[in-house]
Amino acid sequence: MAKTLRTRPLRSRPLWTVHGDGKSIRPGEVVAPSERLSWPRTIGIGAQHVVSMFGATFVFPIIMGLNPQLAIGFSGVCTLLFLAVVKGRVPSYLGTSVAFVGAVAAIRAQGGTSAEVTGAMLVAGVALLAVGLLVHVVGGRVVTAVLPPVVTGAVVMLLGFNLAPVVAETYWPQDQWVALVVMVVLILMTVGLKGFAGRIAIFLSLVFGYVLSWVLDVTTGPITSFSATAGEVTDHLRVDWSAVGAAPWIGLPPMTDEATGVVGIHAPDFSLAFVLLVVPGVIALIAENAGHVKAIGEITRTETDGLMGRALAADGAGTVLATSFGGSATTTYAENIGVMAATKVYSTAAYVVAAVTAILLGCSPKLGAVISATPGGVLGGITVVLYGMIGLLGAKIWKENRVDFGNPLNLVPVAAGVVIAVGDTTLHITDDLQLGGIALGTLVVVLGYHLGRVIAPGLREQAERDEIHEMTLLGPNPDVEVPEGGGGSR
Repeated sequence: MAKTLRTRPLRSRPLWTVHGDGKSIRPGEVVAPSERLSWPRTIGIGAQHVVSMFGATFVFPIIMGLNPQLAIGFSGVCTLLFLAVVKGRVPSYLGTSVAFVGAVAAIRAQGGTSAEVTGAMLVAGVALLAVGLLVHVVGGRVVTAVLPPVVTGAVVMLLGFNLAPVVAETYWPQDQWVALVVMVVLILMTVGLKGFAGRIAIFLSLVFGYVLSWVLDVTTGPITSFSATAGEVTDHLRVDWSAVGAAPWIGLPPMTDEATGVVGIHAPDFSLAFVLLVVPGVIALIAENAGHVKAIGEITRTETDGLMGRALAADGAGTVLATSFGGSATTTYAENIGVMAATKVYSTAAYVVAAVTAILLGCSPKLGAVISATPGGVLGGITVVLYGMIGLLGAKIWKENRVDFGNPLNLVPVAAGVVIAVGDTTLHITDDLQLGGIALGTLVVVLGYHLGRVIAPGLREQAERDEIHEMTLLGPNPDVEVPEGGGGSR
């Protein structure tokens, strides 16, 4: 009689294996991306990620004139998309990118609509997606060849310093004394607070400024100053909650209505001139994603170079998805690397928790109304520090890669491009096509550098000899330690 063959039922492999006992981490260990702690602890760490990304993710849309509720919701959606594309091997949160703030300010100054803003960022997302696919096929070294550290640092620097007039002309005049106090508080919090609190100093200073503005409204009454809404000097309260009471607790963001000033869900529109202003920001996104992936690999002692293309493509796809509905462009967040460094937990499970939480927060119009009511003076104090920090991150890239400015090949194109961008110089090509400070400055840096390499072989060889000892964005340097806080910035 034949024996019946008995088989065990197949068990599906868990998405994340439990690290140790799921409760503690032994000294010298980290929880890998494919691992997790117990679910209660994982949820708690996911909540920390939400708090860490929250401030910047809703501040930047407000600065760009977009809907913060929509940005928060799509940050969660895009994070889930990112994790799927990288197969859960690169822990990262995709929040609102600051790389396009300067270009958006230029678009707004030229009368551009919210639809044209998101349309320009959508094209940038397509460009980043294409770069990611190229890197995935040919390898990450192509990025370093086209965008060496001297060029990348210059572009990041000009993106930040080009924003100085936005602070001086838009935010600071709305309430100069509140802006001054918030600026000082932000500086003190950033350098004085330790650990996690120091990493969310922007969020804490915004809350402080919000409360301070409300107290001043109660004690001193309306202020006479420039109103960004009215576009002129008026008498008004610093905190206007007129839209908060009418907003429902649960629901989707409103539809955009330019006539009434309501910004929410909308389809993108496209203008070539505005696209040219925004596309240079892609260089900053490449640098941010590359730095993030390299930092994760160094800290977790895992090979991540093969995921560079996937990470770039995923960020590009996230930007395309978010801007298709009127949301903000996305990027990997350095703040969340700080949370991982502090907790030693690099589990992508925590990011799934954070993403789902952000999606739920994005379904509350009342929360969006509260965020949108942030006083202009508060934003003035924050942006004066934030924009300067963005610019100096370019210098940080130069320093970490030991860029030699004694070589004219590095010095001259960068000098010209940065001044063009900071001065917001405009090249009028036709009545309908103009290159603004950011776009023109970027072209001068990139094209000037590579043209110099062609016509001056001696300088090129000197630069190449120097680069042998440099830590490039896509290659480790044994002489340079990766800081515990990770790499990459918004």
